[in-house]
Amino acid sequence: MTRTEPDFVMVITSAEDVTANLVIAALHERQVPIARVDPADVGTDLTFSARLEDGESRWTGRVRTASRNLTLEGARAMYYRRPSAWRFDGLDPQARAFAIAEARHGLHGLLFNLPDCRYANHPLCNQRADYKPAQLQTAASLGLPIPASLITNDLDAAAKFAAEHPAMIYKSFRGVPAVPDGTVAAIWTQRVDPADLDESLHVTAHLFQAEIPKSGDARVTVVGERVFAHRITSPAGMLDWRSEDPSALLHTPIQVPSAVQAALHAYLARFDLVFGCFDFALLQDAGEAHQWVFVECNPNGQWGWLPDSDAIAEAFADTLLKGWHR
Repeated sequence: MTRTEPDFVMVITSAEDVTANLVIAALHERQVPIARVDPADVGTDLTFSARLEDGESRWTGRVRTASRNLTLEGARAMYYRRPSAWRFDGLDPQARAFAIAEARHGLHGLLFNLPDCRYANHPLCNQRADYKPAQLQTAASLGLPIPASLITNDLDAAAKFAAEHPAMIYKSFRGVPAVPDGTVAAIWTQRVDPADLDESLHVTAHLFQAEIPKSGDARVTVVGERVFAHRITSPAGMLDWRSEDPSALLHTPIQVPSAVQAALHAYLARFDLVFGCFDFALLQDAGEAHQWVFVECNPNGQWGWLPDSDAIAEAFADTLLKGWHR
């Protein structure tokens, strides 16, 4: 049967995602059909049905939100951003855990395997690229300088590393989970006094690194073939610029050395990504590739706060529409 409904871009995110709104606005300007879907709405606000018959090679079906009735096969691109956490309010803990697992494997199983869909990024690729051990190893294998790093819960190993690197910092692997009242905290990068290392280190994994004597930081956002970069300076000289009042940060456009750009494109290719937000520590002469020290890459990072956010949104639109929309 010939399908007459238009192809569209599916945006997987929460209703409050202002960063996704920038991409949606760029797509609207190009008159591209868009469907915003939050899988956490599953229930009366989100229903779906898909069939696969013997002899067929792909699922066909529909997803219905409060405002849209969509064919799965019409989704030609997906911008995967920040969907809400699963809700299933009113269920007891065991039933809720079961409902979440079934929705993840059922609904996500369909959305993450659309055969003619271009993902930015595919959520499973985001997940694989979200581990700092993999990030540091991949960056180093591509020739990017990295800080000397130790992952451990062993006190003796931490003490030895501190003796070798007297200027040592600690970074958390993930953000701090919200408490029941919804309050969100953060652990910023911090310097470590070797005298403070004790047996409590055994409780979980820790990431220690040699502190880089940086003159500033850089945020490099890569979308498809395009590279956007700014030097970030904290007037207060904070070790971690994320802890600074955003309005106090100074953003200056900066040219990324060609060798670094090539490494970033290769990095994304290693993880099958088309987008990533890279953080670098800059040494005094940031014009040379060896002066750009890789810190991390957030494969689903925030960029709406950057001065060139409109241009980044246009790059996302180009990437999502590549190969199927004119």
